[in-house]
Amino acid sequence: MVTEYVVVIEQEGDAWGAYVPDLPGCVAAGHSRDEVEQLIAEAIPLYIQSLREHGEPVPHPTAMGSTKVRVA
Repeated sequence: MVTEYVVVIEQEGDAWGAYVPDLPGCVAAGHSRDEVEQLIAEAIPLYIQSLREHGEPVPHPTAMGSTKVRVA
């Protein structure tokens, strides 16, 4: 079974960050969007593995993806 989590990616100045709303504390930061996407993709399975190793429940995805909305 494949599980998909929503990832929020933000840019501030020259820095990029990403977080997973359904996995509190699962975050990544980098110097480019590509880098932060790669880092968060690596962080998610490690985060879930750590939860399992510590006997913690793995949250099911509840966040829903969206699209950009242009505001004039």
